[in-house]
Amino acid sequence: MKARAKRVVVGLSGGVDSSVAAWLLKEQGWDVVGVFMKNWEDDDTDELCTSRADLIDAASVADLLGIEFEAVNFAADYRERVFAQFLREHAAGRTPNPDVLCNSEIKFRSFLDYALQLDADRIATGHYARAQVVAESATRVELGKAADATKDQSYFLHRLNQEQLAPVLFPLGEISKRDVRRIAHELCLPTWAKKDSTGICFIGERPFREFLARYLPRAPGPMLAPDGRTIGRHDGLAYYTLGQRQGLGIGGTKGGGDAPWFVADKDFERNALVVVQGRAHPLLYSREVDAIDMHWIGGAPPVLPARLKAKTRYRMPDAACLLSARDGAYRAIFDEPQWTPTPGQYLVLYDGDVCLGGGVIAARKRAAVKPELATSA
Repeated sequence: MKARAKRVVVGLSGGVDSSVAAWLLKEQGWDVVGVFMKNWEDDDTDELCTSRADLIDAASVADLLGIEFEAVNFAADYRERVFAQFLREHAAGRTPNPDVLCNSEIKFRSFLDYALQLDADRIATGHYARAQVVAESATRVELGKAADATKDQSYFLHRLNQEQLAPVLFPLGEISKRDVRRIAHELCLPTWAKKDSTGICFIGERPFREFLARYLPRAPGPMLAPDGRTIGRHDGLAYYTLGQRQGLGIGGTKGGGDAPWFVADKDFERNALVVVQGRAHPLLYSREVDAIDMHWIGGAPPVLPARLKAKTRYRMPDAACLLSARDGAYRAIFDEPQWTPTPGQYLVLYDGDVCLGGGVIAARKRAAVKPELATSA
């Protein structure tokens, strides 16, 4: 009798990346099952949310590829494990990253459990990353950066553990986004020209402040310059994040004569939003960042103190730092000042191309900006 082909359950999102990931796995001989995850139901309309169109696209891709397809609803899990934490963090004045929690709690937990019910040998997604077994251990899995550095998504996957990584395949880890588009075009996949999703999935196209105001009350207060001058009014500290430029209503328009304003700090005692002019203002930069709730992908931290590289935001380049442990937290001292490390976001650590893990930014120590940065603002 012919042996059963190994089964892989692919998270089909309705985008081009997961579409090509499914095709690549089928070409490799896997028995591919596509699963569309519905993670949000509130205000799920065509105007505000693309989930219905995404479901149709995912089903169309599965049909074209000739693979099994299912849709599963994880909205209750998402609300409990991701959205509730999102609201708690914003209410505390911090800026969470729900995509990180969505990966660790939904796409690689709820989805993994569901895939195992389908007798899956492995699961796969369209993330740009690599998962590889460490040769000397034969069992420990490392999370590596994708070959396409411009699309690497290891930052969003840094809270996965060994149990979650062991069954994962990342078919796009070795190829570029350009090649993904080319493959999809050559196959006439309906998603080949579809734009990449941006922003937070459950907010969709609606204004962020408008969405958050439905769940958190407005608490207006003053916008203050560093010298104490009142510059304007804010709607509530929960609605703003460090480094924010848009939506302040205090100038900085394109072509204006004055330098734009940026959010530099939150004064909770006075319910005041501290704003500064110019991207190179010293109050926007920090060299020391403290992180808590640290998660290590390999199960244990490296020998500390250690020279590593780190990101405090997804789009920022890796920056050299010295990591040490102190008083139940971890402190990264960067060689160069970093722009607006933000409480609630993540400090993600790397040893070369290997993602070691990361923690939630709890505090930062301001550092004077380099003179050349000030002159280039």
